[in-house]
Amino acid sequence: MKQIAAAKFKEQCLALLDQVGAEGIIITKRGKPVAKLIPISAESSSLIGSLKGRLTIKGPILSTDTKWNAES
Repeated sequence: MKQIAAAKFKEQCLALLDQVGAEGIIITKRGKPVAKLIPISAESSSLIGSLKGRLTIKGPILSTDTKWNAES
């Protein structure tokens, strides 16, 4: 698997996005792996939005419904 330093990745980012293969590219910082660039497969991208209209939200999604007092 190809590895590239973060600084070099920053310089060549757009070109690397065009070249990334199925195995991906490991991005390193000070010689240690910190991230992996992988292409989005057609199968994964088809999942986006696939549950639209199939789920029902019950209750507030931004609250735990737990009452609390910040001063206590």
